[in-house]
Amino acid sequence: MSAKIEFHGSDIEKVCEIYGLRREDIIMFGANVNPLGLSEHVKEQLAGRLDILSSYPDRNYTSLCSTISEYCNIPAEFILPGNGSSELIALLIQERNPKHTLILGPTYSEYARELSFSGSTQEYYHLREEDNFVLNVDDLCHTLEGKYDFLILCNPNNPTSSAIKVNDLRRIVSFCNERNIFVMIDETYVEFAPDINEITAISLTREFQNLMVLRGVSKFYAAPGMRLGYGITGNLEFLKKMKEKQVPWSLNSLGALAGELMLQDKTYIRQTRDLILSERTRLLKALENTPTYKTYPTYANFLLLKIQKPGLTSQDIFDTCIRQGLMIRDCTSFECLEGEYIRFCIMHPQDNTRLLHVLTSL
Repeated sequence: MSAKIEFHGSDIEKVCEIYGLRREDIIMFGANVNPLGLSEHVKEQLAGRLDILSSYPDRNYTSLCSTISEYCNIPAEFILPGNGSSELIALLIQERNPKHTLILGPTYSEYARELSFSGSTQEYYHLREEDNFVLNVDDLCHTLEGKYDFLILCNPNNPTSSAIKVNDLRRIVSFCNERNIFVMIDETYVEFAPDINEITAISLTREFQNLMVLRGVSKFYAAPGMRLGYGITGNLEFLKKMKEKQVPWSLNSLGALAGELMLQDKTYIRQTRDLILSERTRLLKALENTPTYKTYPTYANFLLLKIQKPGLTSQDIFDTCIRQGLMIRDCTSFECLEGEYIRFCIMHPQDNTRLLHVLTSL
């Protein structure tokens, strides 16, 4: 292709139009969604319960909050369900009304978008490639000193797949707590981590009032169309104010029921983790021995590769892959990511093998 065209991980319609492909012939390595798809058990249960759409949801989502409480081992009163994490990000920023925000980057663009509506200044703290995108906690805290009132972290981070462990998170949140800096941690990908308890900040919501953790079902549970997210904070006054600003019944009855069923489906959870953990190890091992790319420690369900072969660009690789029905992510559009990078998520083993064959042939 002669002109540079950027695609989001889910821009499937745009890709089909430009490349003359059919949606059903493309394997979506760019969207970071669980390849197992929606749980069959959840599908069966929902199909038999469609009559609940004839009634309003419980305004407090009591049953759903109880399920999330058990799932996360946190009091139910700490939980606010919402219409995807996007709604909760917007509500949190609206209620907190930050003046100066620091975002750990490169990362998801939705944070910057919502901040742009709030009037907050926004700056990025760059994870360093030379450190394998591993955070220097002391340097971050030094950067925060006296300059910011809001900090946004994605953990594990997108697109780097790096993670901050809970002991370091405690240091960061404690430092921020002493300086009246509120911390938002997006844990969209935490359930893919080898050891979830080593990464999640949910336990810290019992200790600190300046923290909210966000999760959802889009990626791990393969339900982006469900638009179910939930926020967790021990700051009950802040949570109450967010809820007051939330549109009533923002989550529909079917979504609330589906959320309960998903989080209780232990077979699906085990199958997903078995697949992702084993394939992640296999893919990393294969690519570590390929001089064309540099790999990094990986905690999410996707891998970031730096292209090291002279003359080979991320667009070249995207173009080669998509012509074989494999849609990866060209990372050119990510802030704070200097150089040529691609990102792809973990799919079924046979599909991963196809992608490996293409990547190692370049």
